[in-house]
Amino acid sequence: MTTTVKGPASYFPSIEKKYGRPIADWQDLIRSSPLTRHMELVNWLKSEHGLGHGHANALVAHTLAEHTGE
Repeated sequence: MTTTVKGPASYFPSIEKKYGRPIADWQDLIRSSPLTRHMELVNWLKSEHGLGHGHANALVAHTLAEHTGE
């Protein structure tokens, strides 16, 4: 039986394919950034690393949720 991934993690295969980096690398970048607010991080990933809005948003949402246990 195959489980369908939902939420931000559903973007992860396409992020890895498009940008050629594992999700763990992107999460490490987000965690090491001095920025802490969701949209600041999204805009930073877009401007400094060339990610599209949806991909940046998914990475930030998933990574920040780890800290809150959501």
